[in-house]
Amino acid sequence: MKSLVPHAITLAVSALVATSGIAADNSAVTPRAENPYLSQVDAAARSARVSNVAYVLDFTLTGQETFSNTTTVNFDLQDNAQPLTLDLDKASIKRLVVNGKPVAAPQYNNWFITLAAADLKAGRNSVTVEFERKHSTNGEGLHRMVDPVDGRVYTYSHFEPAAAHQMFALFDQPDLKATYQVNVSAPADWTVVSTARESKVEDVASSPDTRRWTFPVSKILSPYNFSLHAGPYKVWEDATSAKYPMRLLARQSVADQVDPAPWFEYTRQGLAWFDDYFGIPYQYGKYDQLLVPDFLYGAMENAGAVTFAEHSFLHKDKMSSAEKHELASVIMHEMAHQWFGDLVTMQWWNGLWLNESFASFMGTLATAEATEFKDSAWQYFYAQGKSAAYVMDQRVTTHPIETPVPSTANAFDNIDAITYSKGASTLKQLRHLLGEETFRKGVHNYLVKYQWKNARLDDFIGSQAEAAGRDLGQWTQDWLYQPGVNTITASYSCKAGKVDAFRLQQTAVAQFPTLREQRVQLALMQKTGKQLTISRVLPVTYKGASTEVAELKGAACPDLVYPNYQDWGFVKAKLDTRSFATARQDVSKVDDKLLRTMLWHSMWDNVRDGALPLNEFLDTVLLNAPLEKDYVLLGDVLGKMGQSIRYLRTMSSDGAYTRTVVGRLEKMAWAQSRASKGDFQRRWFSAYLGTAGSQESLQRIAAMLDGREKLAGLTLSQDVRWDMIAVLNRKDYPGAEARIAAEQAKDKSDSGELAAVAAQAARPDAKVKQEWLAKIGDTQSKLPFSRIRTAMHALYPSSQVALNEQSAAARLAQLAQLDKSAGPVFMRDYAGAMIPATCTAASVQRLADSAQANPGLSAGTRRALLVAHQEDQRCLAIRKALTVKLN
Repeated sequence: MKSLVPHAITLAVSALVATSGIAADNSAVTPRAENPYLSQVDAAARSARVSNVAYVLDFTLTGQETFSNTTTVNFDLQDNAQPLTLDLDKASIKRLVVNGKPVAAPQYNNWFITLAAADLKAGRNSVTVEFERKHSTNGEGLHRMVDPVDGRVYTYSHFEPAAAHQMFALFDQPDLKATYQVNVSAPADWTVVSTARESKVEDVASSPDTRRWTFPVSKILSPYNFSLHAGPYKVWEDATSAKYPMRLLARQSVADQVDPAPWFEYTRQGLAWFDDYFGIPYQYGKYDQLLVPDFLYGAMENAGAVTFAEHSFLHKDKMSSAEKHELASVIMHEMAHQWFGDLVTMQWWNGLWLNESFASFMGTLATAEATEFKDSAWQYFYAQGKSAAYVMDQRVTTHPIETPVPSTANAFDNIDAITYSKGASTLKQLRHLLGEETFRKGVHNYLVKYQWKNARLDDFIGSQAEAAGRDLGQWTQDWLYQPGVNTITASYSCKAGKVDAFRLQQTAVAQFPTLREQRVQLALMQKTGKQLTISRVLPVTYKGASTEVAELKGAACPDLVYPNYQDWGFVKAKLDTRSFATARQDVSKVDDKLLRTMLWHSMWDNVRDGALPLNEFLDTVLLNAPLEKDYVLLGDVLGKMGQSIRYLRTMSSDGAYTRTVVGRLEKMAWAQSRASKGDFQRRWFSAYLGTAGSQESLQRIAAMLDGREKLAGLTLSQDVRWDMIAVLNRKDYPGAEARIAAEQAKDKSDSGELAAVAAQAARPDAKVKQEWLAKIGDTQSKLPFSRIRTAMHALYPSSQVALNEQSAAARLAQLAQLDKSAGPVFMRDYAGAMIPATCTAASVQRLADSAQANPGLSAGTRRALLVAHQEDQRCLAIRKALTVKLN
């Protein structure tokens, strides 16, 4: 299978070059494919004919399962030689009028309406569609949720990549920007939010319980950037004299879990910083942010009305530093999109990476320069984003940053850490290469030139090249159109305590042989007493397989060399033998916390590559983790410890070594939980729950839940209580199942419902597993998708390999059928959670056979299957590298 990958990517890049300039030949128009998706070819043909689009949208929302809408779309049409399609999903059409003429029998296939050529005209056209439709319940379209606490109904919209046609009739593609004038009839106690602030709210005389909301014509937007949200939301308004009015909205039942102060503070800081950096003021007049339930992603950059996932940003305890950072960074990310994505938008979905990469880079830069996280924003970026991109870029499914997207079915196939963090890292490197002010000038010029329009990668690169006065063609080819990550290693020799020769060696894997030019910094370190101190820092531009660094000849022979100091480059830094030994023994003695973070990642890379035995890595954790005083890095190290435990439990949950070392880690985590305070204590206690497995730890957790034992300083918030109950249920501790119902009686929130689902699904009971498998596999299930996806991710913890194996073959056998019937939203979660990989040679072969037998899987599901196969192989390699016996 691996041998096919480079050829596939070559073909993909060739296809991109052929289609990067969208054009359409209307003389050879073929009918649009009868499926739910829009191809790039059909989108190009439509945008070549249609322009100057304006929507008038009239909604009637009652809180019931269905809503009604009347869409009027006005547009210019270049010709009426061919029919034209208008996107609308699964609606009951009541009336269709084209240019004043009622259409008695609309040509409608549940995905799009075909407007007859005879009803159209060259020039200005007007189409009105009146319909009813069910609300969505899977997080797309106009989503509806009934709050289990108080029965209130909440709705919100989510359209990316192409789901606006689940809410109204339109041309659902990013390069047909439009204006939107919205009118909404809604229950009297509801608040309605859209891109612009409402211009009028009136009581409806004929319906005393209804109010009519009128919104002015919006700015020009791509469909996926428009939004509408309605429900009895709690509303907080910023009381300061900020430049732009700001509001925060959340459900009534969770309002006490929201502290609006940091939301408004970070938003004010961000708007001021971005106004200054871009040199173009924020364009949408007001800035609303909404916490919404059942959200599929982290947040969404709807112009002027940004939505955030409740599960990430509601807190039942005082916010930790990590939670505050997450809030600040996501606010900044979505805010960057208001310019880069909303104001200037990609032409087609192959450009989505540039939106996300730019927002990831600019969001981190803004967090570092405008908020309290000046000292840690780039450290978080490295630990949480960039490290994931390194992993993704070494997988069999790696891809260029810029990839073709044949249709909307494929828009999210390659939305991953390569799209976000590798892309952001390349922009960071470009900024180093061109200089900060040159890069900023290029961004400003790009935004000015293409504001309110659509643009392509070449337009952005062209603006940067013009600002820099240099050709960026080769840089673009190497970084954006070629997949894979390079490795650099310091190769040096010493004589009489001095460096005699020093070179940087760059390598690439055989499948992706591109060697790149890049500017990095070398750091040379010496042991001095109890510290490892930096003796020399040298910026170096390297290219090709070997670059001599003559400036270091005669320098003191280092104990450790790190070839990407301060993380300028996107490159895998492999430590030389001397440096590797020093890092393993003395990583906690490195004063620079970002460098310390990167050294831990280098060691973890060696574990994943099979070069460092996992048991020796855990010895390093046991030695150094208790000494770690940086909060961000501690979380990273404990995360790697948790992944190590998952590897061991998958290999042999009851093996002697697993029991012994996890027991040592458990004791370490408990001791540090007792010795630490505040955020550090919370972090260590969370790690303790991840290690818990001994009878002593389970008894302690039960006692703490009952109030019979306490940990001084630790508040058992409702979320922590559920985490503890989940541990007891995974381990089938006596009485654990009864605790689920008892806790649910006290916590009737939707988050409590989901926590109960997770705890129940994780029970080591074959009957429980079969019951949940039946519910998950039922594509007609009436259960909310939020519960289904929660069960998927909880069903097979690493310690339950035997139970996982019982249904493994059956799950793989039904994968193709489920892939065809369930849809991409469902399959993104299912494929990521339910494909069985149990770290045995038989499991690896089973996955290879499944990949061979199912060539017709959707691109996203096939990627997940190939990744599962590769990671199962990796687990075997890690197992083989152990220098201790598991059993």
